[in-house]
Amino acid sequence: MTTLDRETRLRRIWETIQDIPEGSVANYGQVAEISGIPRGARQVGYALRHTPKDLLLPWHRVIRSSGKIAFDSDSRHFRLQRDRLAEEGVPVINGKVDMNKYRWEPGLDELLWKPSSIWDEE
Repeated sequence: MTTLDRETRLRRIWETIQDIPEGSVANYGQVAEISGIPRGARQVGYALRHTPKDLLLPWHRVIRSSGKIAFDSDSRHFRLQRDRLAEEGVPVINGKVDMNKYRWEPGLDELLWKPSSIWDEE
């Protein structure tokens, strides 16, 4: 098994987050698995904290596996994430999203035939 370098892991995570469709959410571990980084939920958090400012990611679609928003409920980031999800039709009730209803379940075709990259071709 080969180990991915940090830049490759970050890019894979950001590309996976970019793929989460409007009106859906994914949890940190799910994003890691789809990105090819098993048991990499913490790396997803790291990638979100270190997202380049010019990369417009739908970060608000990433939540805890329990459906809860990871930010403190009295924080500005919590309110921003809750409001962005609500704008997409994903209700947050008591700080939590119904994962049975809104969890992103990409099909094999979606994973295999997605656009190649969010990065500009060089």
